[in-house]
Amino acid sequence: MSTLPAPPSTAHVAFDYALVDVFAERPLEGNQLAIFTDARGLTDVEMQAFARETNLSETTFILPRSPEIERERGVRVRIFTTEEELPFAGHPTLGTASWLYWNHPELGGAETIALDLTVGRIPIRFAPADPHQQGIFGTMRQNDPVFGPAQDRAELAKVLGLPLDDIDPAVPIQTVTTGNPFCIVPLSSLDAAHRVVVPQSPSVQSYLQRHDAKFFYFLTRADSSSGVDWHARMKFYNGEDPATGSAAGPAIAWLVKHGLAASGETVLFEQGMEMRRPSRLSLSAKLAGDKVTEVFVGGRTIPVATGRFFLP
Repeated sequence: MSTLPAPPSTAHVAFDYALVDVFAERPLEGNQLAIFTDARGLTDVEMQAFARETNLSETTFILPRSPEIERERGVRVRIFTTEEELPFAGHPTLGTASWLYWNHPELGGAETIALDLTVGRIPIRFAPADPHQQGIFGTMRQNDPVFGPAQDRAELAKVLGLPLDDIDPAVPIQTVTTGNPFCIVPLSSLDAAHRVVVPQSPSVQSYLQRHDAKFFYFLTRADSSSGVDWHARMKFYNGEDPATGSAAGPAIAWLVKHGLAASGETVLFEQGMEMRRPSRLSLSAKLAGDKVTEVFVGGRTIPVATGRFFLP
């Protein structure tokens, strides 16, 4: 019979982490997030190495400060993908704030918890706990959106290798950011969404760079029987993201801007369906004159695991 190896000696430094599923209606759905709950003492290089080790779309690192500073500025959190640090991302923000709601010694159970991210202070508001549902539902207010110019449909279809008819001509392709810039691509059908791929080619990267976007976010009407309004996909590096809150914020701003969603109306997105990680995002934004503001992105976070990493 095999035996487990002995735990690391006390000469190692331990870093606790938690795993949560974000934008999930049930455990083992939504977008996975690893949270290092006290990252003090870790270098930038070590944080990046831990993010590669977890091998999730994002990993966050909480850097505790005094209660006075955290109440004023928010809890300092850094966000890493397997490739780089991000100034902002949606499911890491919501998931980390949810962990703080359950565990923070001063802010635990608070109606609103703010994170101090590289992009700035982001508040997350929590709904009262529902005893009939797992986890906690939180809503973040994102920064007001910035819209880029409309992009050429034929050019993008050629870059992506898509039939021109797969891209909806009724609304513009456009880069929008609330902290992370995404190229919003309206697709003409669910079939087109199921088939979409993003080639790993220099032409794709050149296109994104020229249009000040980090990734593409594809959007089309959801099936009428799904219980949601829009179906989304986001190709992420060499894979796919199950739920992208930092893209959903720009997307709801884009929908409201172009009259596809009413100002202040709650709109539901589904994402991750093709990769069997179904996710649900609750969104709204308001139109004040020609300006979109009050961008809210919400969803449920469910805790699924805890663990410990060791460094010598």
